[in-house]
Amino acid sequence: PMDLSTAHVLVTGGGTGIGRATAELLARRGARVAVSGRRREVLERAAREISETAAGAPVVPVVGDVSVEAA
Repeated sequence: PMDLSTAHVLVTGGGTGIGRATAELLARRGARVAVSGRRREVLERAAREISETAAGAPVVPVVGDVSVEAA
């Protein structure tokens, strides 16, 4: 497997589905992961659970909507 111990990754849609699965795989391979999405509760739960499956690697939830461009 690829060593991602020096990688920092932001996964949009990281609270559910393919985004969450991607975040989990990256975290298990050593990347520092932040998961982004619109629902705080979903992101916090996903970050906690991903961290547990990745030997305690910190996963940061980031609430936001990437479909809205800031002025």
